[in-house]
Amino acid sequence: MIRPIYVYGHTVLRKKATDIKQDGSIDVKELANDMFETMYSASGVGLAGPQIGLGKRIFVVDGGAMDEELDGFKKVFINAEILEEEGEEWTFEEGCLSIPQIRGEVSRKPNIKIRYYDENWELHEESFDGIAARIIQHEYDHIEGVLFTDYLSPLRKQLLKGKLDKISKGKIAADYRVTLPKK
Repeated sequence: MIRPIYVYGHTVLRKKATDIKQDGSIDVKELANDMFETMYSASGVGLAGPQIGLGKRIFVVDGGAMDEELDGFKKVFINAEILEEEGEEWTFEEGCLSIPQIRGEVSRKPNIKIRYYDENWELHEESFDGIAARIIQHEYDHIEGVLFTDYLSPLRKQLLKGKLDKISKGKIAADYRVTLPKK
């Protein structure tokens, strides 16, 4: 099921998400399938729980559309915890489905180690680098209540303030369903 994407200004995007319990109260396989379907319909490469209004620690990624070297890089991350971020920071232009039509240069470390459960509740501890690490870091930020715009320079943030205000007021053109912040 395709869900609407919550856009800039929603409080759920700024709250640290809580762990998902293994008690079956949330069908993580069904939720992950919904998230992938929603992400693909919006032409994204990652989507986190808060972006669909769910303040839970889950995100999905599929980098194949972004970089052919990432073909097959499709994963579900539940209750993830980044254990290490290493290397010399590198800058790359990022965008976000919750902040349509805005992009910005973000510096991140190129190597990460992360512990997480998959949709079968199997525990993993893996290392990722390059674009794969960046996609994970971006989505991980969402479950921590952080947006990519938080990394932008004060001048860039000031220049984007008007556009961000328009998004929060619903003055956006997105080719996917969105949920606007309540006034």
